[in-house]
Amino acid sequence: WLLGMNATRAYTLRFAKGDKMIYREEEKARCVELLCDELPVLRARIKVSQAELARGVGISRQTYSLIETKKQKMTWVTFMAMIAFFSGYPKTRSELVSLGLIDDDN
Repeated sequence: WLLGMNATRAYTLRFAKGDKMIYREEEKARCVELLCDELPVLRARIKVSQAELARGVGISRQTYSLIETKKQKMTWVTFMAMIAFFSGYPKTRSELVSLGLIDDDN
């Protein structure tokens, strides 16, 4: 399910290398920006506090707050942790699918 590109998009910047997916830095930045734009909405949908979400992805509440307010860039590792976190909730998983950040493998 990891970071599937929406089939309707005219481009994809990922390449398979064995069992690993390799993403170009531009694609990583686009995915991170897309998720950052949606963080307040995603968090509200599942009714979790910044502290609860931060604990769930292994960062401090202060760091999460800086990311959500776009005062600090999200790392790729944190991005992946947030994708895993939000994928665990049906309300936010469907949003990740519609954004093209994950594949709908149901």
